[in-house]
Amino acid sequence: MTKAFITRRELMKAGALVVAGTASTTVRANESQRKSTNGPLLGMATTDFRTHTNAQLAKELAAEGVQIVQLFLTQTDSNYWKYNGRSELAGLTDERCREIADTYRSAGLAIHSIGVYTNLIHPDPAERQANLAYFEAMMKVGAQMNVRTFITEAGHYQAPDRPAPPVEYHFQEPVWKMMVDTGRELARLAERYDATVLFEPFYRHFLATAKRTRVYLEEIGSPRLRVLLDPANLLEANDLGEMFDQLASRIDCLHAKDRKLHVDRGVPAGQGDLDYVKFVTLAAQRTPKAPLILEYVGAKDYKQALAHLRQAIRRSAGNDG
Repeated sequence: MTKAFITRRELMKAGALVVAGTASTTVRANESQRKSTNGPLLGMATTDFRTHTNAQLAKELAAEGVQIVQLFLTQTDSNYWKYNGRSELAGLTDERCREIADTYRSAGLAIHSIGVYTNLIHPDPAERQANLAYFEAMMKVGAQMNVRTFITEAGHYQAPDRPAPPVEYHFQEPVWKMMVDTGRELARLAERYDATVLFEPFYRHFLATAKRTRVYLEEIGSPRLRVLLDPANLLEANDLGEMFDQLASRIDCLHAKDRKLHVDRGVPAGQGDLDYVKFVTLAAQRTPKAPLILEYVGAKDYKQALAHLRQAIRRSAGNDG
């Protein structure tokens, strides 16, 4: 995607020593943070902090006790992210990648993962290949940042100016087979870059339920593809117990947002119908190593959502009051 990226061989030579040392340091730091707070790691998706520089955001989040970030390249000095598509990465040089990562780490924040969210289900093979190439480019960005976890949805496709088919596109049999092939190709890319890709299910897209997500990943059969569970995304289709029963062994991360039943758009934590005490209780029991990362919040409302999440954790532990 960009001439600024180093070759794969150079990447392996330059990063091999750093990756092992820094990754183990990050794990130790995360475990230390977990023990010091006697609870799950709390993080923030940077998606909607679009008026902050990376330095401003790192300083502010660290001051609020946030421990990790899920990095979306949407800040004023790194505006490269486009939902369900591709973005031009030419300005994101190796040096700039390292600078961005160092900005958060120097403030005491670990970078858990990088948001990609390109469209993997597009019916045009050329578009799918271009999106997979974009995903590979983001893996190269992650390698420069020493981040090896990437998150995405399966993507969504709406045919312009066409009537709805008898069977919705996302649930047609040939589309399932195509997505299995695409998932296997993505897994091969992840293997090449020593990366993990977390799929986020959503009830209106291809991965519409917890069970469908589990069956899809079982058919691909790669340990490189795992799950980011956002319970608000499946609230319409599954209850919380079903989500964890189907996916717990594959969950590496949890999004903490909310949604009203029978309403499409998500909202900040505490503004919907999700039972947050039950959510964090199940998370502690079934996925204790998975961080809780707030999403759908920005500068104006993240403090309220963070307070709601912390209160739910205290209530779950019987320490509220």
